[in-house]
Amino acid sequence: MFQLEKHGSSVKKEIIAGMTTFFTMSYIMVVNPIILADAGVPFSLSFFATIIATVVGTLVMGLFANYPIAIAPAMGLNAYFAYSVVKAHQGLGYEEAFAAVFVAGILFVLISLTPLRTKLIEVIPSNLKSAITAGIGLFIAFIGLRMSGLIQDHPSNLVALGNLHSASALLTLAGLAITLACMALNLNGALFIGMIGTGIIAYLTGQLSFDSGIVSAPEIPNRLVVDNPVHAFQVVFDYGLYAVVFSFLLVTLFDTTGTVLGVAKQAGLMKEGVLPRGERTLLADSVATLTGSIFGTSPTSAYIESSSGVASGGRTGLTAVVVAVLFALSAFFSPLVQSVSGIAAITAPALIVVGALMMSHVSHIQWNEIDEAFPAFMVILSMPLTSSIATGIALGFLTYPLMKIFRGKWREVHWLVYLFAVLFFFQLVFLPH
Repeated sequence: MFQLEKHGSSVKKEIIAGMTTFFTMSYIMVVNPIILADAGVPFSLSFFATIIATVVGTLVMGLFANYPIAIAPAMGLNAYFAYSVVKAHQGLGYEEAFAAVFVAGILFVLISLTPLRTKLIEVIPSNLKSAITAGIGLFIAFIGLRMSGLIQDHPSNLVALGNLHSASALLTLAGLAITLACMALNLNGALFIGMIGTGIIAYLTGQLSFDSGIVSAPEIPNRLVVDNPVHAFQVVFDYGLYAVVFSFLLVTLFDTTGTVLGVAKQAGLMKEGVLPRGERTLLADSVATLTGSIFGTSPTSAYIESSSGVASGGRTGLTAVVVAVLFALSAFFSPLVQSVSGIAAITAPALIVVGALMMSHVSHIQWNEIDEAFPAFMVILSMPLTSSIATGIALGFLTYPLMKIFRGKWREVHWLVYLFAVLFFFQLVFLPH
């Protein structure tokens, strides 16, 4: 089913890769419910919904698309849901807002069943594809540095070097040293070994404890948040949530497309610029978004942390299946997961190292051609500075056709690129993001 030999992988490599991806992204089980709680969503409800959406989407990705990419509620979209939708609309509750997510999910599934999303992957210029991969790498390294405290906010300079004497920074540096040493020795599963080693140090130094226990029965909600599709559409009409639906749809569309391209290119799964079974990868995300809205979580996306599993050797859908199984088991180990994922320094070294690996794709960009180089530069620069993959892609899509027009090469640009440039301009200028 997974064609392990064809992809030069093995069961052992895939299991280690799946475990690496799981531990790198496990924070979402805690962070997502915390953010949604600001919108009034009960923690137990969003925790269960987060797991359900992740398991469904990742299983579809692994079994149907055969890619080592995990799906989970998207960081950024959960904040948009809580602060720009629920809190920004007078009298709008989280249940009504989930109706908008549901409608966006329906439209997302319909689009995924058309050739549009596969065509979209094909028409993205090759230099932008390389820039997306590099930009994602810089972004996740930036996330790792901030999570660990190695860099911190600065009132006048945005960010600055953090307190290197802090427990989190020291633990991250120790984990980074372990991980890099394992990679220098060419040990399989170096990222996973690094996380295990960091976890042991955290436990021995008193930073990691299990005061809340390890196992608990999952709290299964007694009802669905969205149980009537007709009512969901009616809510969108009654509250005028058209812009919200459009924003969810457009951002998720490109967030997932960009991430899938970045991870697939890192894994060497692209075939002459084309992603085989591309429509299946995108259908997995749309199904997860739809499922998540029904149970009570914000839109999903392919996870950039999947690149850590790829760096550990993951090449097939078996990696994704392992991630899904571990997330399902996590429903019974919520105290343990909450304890481990609450220590940012355990996963930060993996994010930093993977970011370095993904940055290698800048070598594929035609830096000597300004009409190719500047749009790529905008993608790479804006992803970490705006904390948004979709915004980086948007700025790339806006500047690329403009540069081609200025150089008299407008005929080289596919009409879909012009169309999405207009849509991104509308989204950036007129819609909240």
